[in-house]
Amino acid sequence: MQVVIVAFDDFTDLDVFLHWDMMTRVPYLYPERTDWRVRLLGTEDTHTSMGGLTIPMHGTIEEAVDADAVIISSGKGTRRLIEDKAYLARLGAALSPQRQRIGSQCSGALILAALGLLDGKTATTYPTAKETLESFGVTVVEAPFVRHGNVATAGGCLAGLELSGWILEELAGAAVRDAVLNSAAPVGARLEIAPYRASSSTVEARGPGIGKNRAASRDGDGLGAAGQHRAKVGA
Repeated sequence: MQVVIVAFDDFTDLDVFLHWDMMTRVPYLYPERTDWRVRLLGTEDTHTSMGGLTIPMHGTIEEAVDADAVIISSGKGTRRLIEDKAYLARLGAALSPQRQRIGSQCSGALILAALGLLDGKTATTYPTAKETLESFGVTVVEAPFVRHGNVATAGGCLAGLELSGWILEELAGAAVRDAVLNSAAPVGARLEIAPYRASSSTVEARGPGIGKNRAASRDGDGLGAAGQHRAKVGA
């Protein structure tokens, strides 16, 4: 199984590293899973985050064609990329929701929309990207996680736990999902995770919560004052 995370210049740090950390815990917790690979893909040998951290890529976005799951990260760079026809053609040729799980984190939904993968669907995103996402004709809902079949969107950095949880469950099963997410839970707490109901066409905001399952919806960023500060930066 191969999971790839698509990065680019001006990506949001947490929206790459949270998924990287969750996904790379699988072979750590299950050493027998020698088939499990996680890779970072981009258009350059390295990409630099909004926080100024430069990281190496494992390959190019064309290599996403071989992935079982693809996560599109977020950040200010998405606004540039949705206007880049060459980039969209390269990435779009590598993605297939018929055979891959495809998810976006925060403003990564803009890239999915630009590729036509959210046509006729509802989606979630970071509040600062809501208006732009709506300009693609997408109905934006205030929920941490929205899924239609093999395409899912997550809104708010910590909603990445739900996106990672969905991919983990789809590719490795609920037991692996629970083990991975709970390995990151605060000491003395536990993440209780509602199933993602594989038979459902849309999964609403039922996902990880500390101590108990969260309510079905919440504010778009779900981060209170910290989220309001982040909105000034843009994700």
